[in-house]
Amino acid sequence: MLRLYLRFYLALLASLAIFGLAASMLLHFAGGPMEQVGATVGRLVQNVLPPAQAPDSEQQEALQKLAAGLRADVTLFAANGSVVAAIGRPLPMPNARSYRMVRFSHWQGGTVSSVRLADGRLLVAGVPIGLGGSRLNFHLLLIFAAVGIGMAAFPVVRHLTRRLERLQNGVDSLGAGDLGARVAVEGDDEVARLAESFNRAAGRIEQLVRAHQSLLANASHELRTPLARIRLALEMLKQSADAKTKAGLEQDIAELDGLVDEILLASRLSAVEHNEVREEIDLLALAAEECARYDDVHLDGAPIKIHGDARLLRRLLRNLLENAKRHGAPPTQVRLQGDSATVVLKVWDNGPGPSQAEFEQVFTPFYRRRDSSDGSNRGNSTGNGLGLSLVRQIARRHGGDARCAVMEEGRNGFLITLAAS
Repeated sequence: MLRLYLRFYLALLASLAIFGLAASMLLHFAGGPMEQVGATVGRLVQNVLPPAQAPDSEQQEALQKLAAGLRADVTLFAANGSVVAAIGRPLPMPNARSYRMVRFSHWQGGTVSSVRLADGRLLVAGVPIGLGGSRLNFHLLLIFAAVGIGMAAFPVVRHLTRRLERLQNGVDSLGAGDLGARVAVEGDDEVARLAESFNRAAGRIEQLVRAHQSLLANASHELRTPLARIRLALEMLKQSADAKTKAGLEQDIAELDGLVDEILLASRLSAVEHNEVREEIDLLALAAEECARYDDVHLDGAPIKIHGDARLLRRLLRNLLENAKRHGAPPTQVRLQGDSATVVLKVWDNGPGPSQAEFEQVFTPFYRRRDSSDGSNRGNSTGNGLGLSLVRQIARRHGGDARCAVMEEGRNGFLITLAAS
C-alpha cells in the first residue's frame, strides 16, 4: 500500500526533479553558447571591418562587403554614437548601455539586432546577426514548466479532494438522520481506510438505533398487556372497591397508557426524518377542537392555514394543555398569531410557570422538578414524561421550535413557532 504521505512526498520530489531539469536546460542554453555568441560575432565583424580610426569611406566600403547579399538595412555607429557607415535606411542608435550579447529591439514595427564591437563601435542590422532572445526563451520555458507541473499535479490532487468531498457528504447525510448513508471505498490509502472506518461506524450506529427503536416498540407493546389485565381487574373490582381506589387506579392506567403512546410516538419521530403526511390545516379550528376538551381554556386568534401533519399538531397542543391542567392553575390562555412566514402559538396559565433557570430543562425527557409548593408539583407549568419533549420535536418538524418565554401578563409560558408555508 502506498501511503498518502508518500504520495505527497513523491509528488513534491517529482516536481522538484522537473524544475531542476528545466533549470539545467535553461542554464545550458542561456549560460553557454548563447552567452558567448555576441562576443564571437562582434570579434568576427571587427576582424572584417577596418580599424575605428580608418576613414569613413573605407569603413563604408568594408560594410558593403560585409552586408553583401543580406538585403537589409545596416548601420555602423562610432563609440561616441555618430554614424560611421550605413547601408539602406539609417537605423537608430539603440538606447542601451554596454553589453556583449546580441541585442534585439523594435523599430518602426520591425525588429533590429545590434552587437557591440570590442573597440566600442556598434553594428545595427535589420536582420538577426546571431543567436538571441535568450531571456524570452528563458521566460517561456519557465512558464511551460510551471504549466506542465500544474497540469500534471491537478488530476492527482483533484482525485484526492473529490474522495474527501464524497466522504464529507456521507458524514453530513448521517448527521441529518439518514442511517443508511455510506461512502464508496476507493483506493488503498488513508482516505480509503477512513471511508471504511466511517462505514463501520455508520453501520454500528444504525444497528444501535434500530435496536433502540425495536426495544421501545417491544417494551411499549408489552406494557399494554398488563395494562389490559389491570383494566379487567378494575372492572371486576367496581362492585367491591371504594370510589377513591378505583379513581386512583384509573388515573394510573391513563398515565401509563399515555406514556406508552408517547414512547411510540417518540420512536416514530426518531425513525422518520420528515413528516409522512403534509396537508393544509386550519390551525385555529384545530386549536378550537382541542381547547374544547378542557375546562377554563380561553382561545384567541385569527384563522391561519399551514401545511403539516394534523395528527402531530393535535398532539402538540394537547400536550401543552394537559401540562397546564396537571401542573398549572386555571384559566389556561391560548393565543394564535402569524404572518406570511411564521405562526406563533402561545400557551400559559394562571400559575407562576417554570422558572427562568428551567426554561430549557423542561424540554428534557422525563424531567421533574425537585421543589414543590404542595408536594404534588402543582403551581408550576413544568411537566414530566415525554410530553414537552415531543412538543419541541413536533414544532421542529414543522419548521419552527418550542421554548419558554415571558408572556404579556408577566407569567412564564410556552411559545411555539411554526413555518407558515
